[in-house]
Amino acid sequence: MTARPLRLACYNIEWFNALFDDRGRPLEDAELSARYQTSRRDQLGAIAIVLSALEADGILIVEAPDQGSKRSTVRALETFARHFRLRARKAVHGFTSETEQEIAFLYDPDRITATHAPLGDPAPAHGAEGAPRFDTSLRADLDLDGLAEQIRFSKPPLELALHVDNRILRLIGVHAKSKAPHGQMSKAQFTRISIENRRKQLAECQWLRRRIETQLSAGDSLIVLGDFNDGPGLDEYEKLFGHSGIEIALGLADAPEMRLFDPHACMALAQRTGISPTTARFWLSPQKRYFEALLDFIMVSPDLAARAPDWRIWHPFNDPAVMAVPELRDALLTASDHFPITIDLRFD
Repeated sequence: MTARPLRLACYNIEWFNALFDDRGRPLEDAELSARYQTSRRDQLGAIAIVLSALEADGILIVEAPDQGSKRSTVRALETFARHFRLRARKAVHGFTSETEQEIAFLYDPDRITATHAPLGDPAPAHGAEGAPRFDTSLRADLDLDGLAEQIRFSKPPLELALHVDNRILRLIGVHAKSKAPHGQMSKAQFTRISIENRRKQLAECQWLRRRIETQLSAGDSLIVLGDFNDGPGLDEYEKLFGHSGIEIALGLADAPEMRLFDPHACMALAQRTGISPTTARFWLSPQKRYFEALLDFIMVSPDLAARAPDWRIWHPFNDPAVMAVPELRDALLTASDHFPITIDLRFD
């Protein structure tokens, strides 16, 4: 009997935290959520419809509910899964974010055992070079002035060991720094902050890449997934630095055995001025229209890529199977400004 594929998903759920009280109970009422003109009840229901439709064995949740002295990421996610009777009903969380947006993993314990398994040595207070543990600090010269600066992840990547079908997979969940400045500012301020944010985002991807190299050298079956807030050709500042953070994480300049693979990233790299897949949809008020971008990725190591996985972006307008189910299409538009990605891995 052939084992069914392992399906993993990546999903940035916009302001998921705002849908729970301090005890982790869903706020299933008519009050407005942080989603524009959407009630908390409607957003919660839409998220549940999407997660049920994905039928994933494990889901990386980006912007998961907050972890703090009063709030628990794991409690909120497991309460949500129990309330909506999801098969993926067990949660694991790693290092706490400095924001109200955590990175967590919701999974089916009948198929997967997931353990927080961070690598790297903790850095001292002033930081360390190389690839220290993700909840500490990296020292790097971002502006090439000869002086090292201290870099911290506001959302430390989630490193997991997944035990599934008598094998071990390593997983790194990512939510890299957003490059877009926020608030009112002059054009000069906008440019300066954009460049600073781009440097920070690239530094995070370089730090991540060093961890990836360590794991590929060790022969790990590796999956790196999440919201990188970046993609090939996404903005004009990429020309200033010569490459995107995605290209760094993939390791495109390295030998084939040290590269990660994601077909959507490859398509975007090959067609910078042509058709490209997208995973997020944002409303731009000045232009009075939506802007779409490829921000979310599932990258795999060469041994997993050799198994010919199936990737899918659950885009409500670009996926015919989604379009054919109005309830799912509408739920994807209500739940978040990002759309989930899945990958099916076969081990038979």
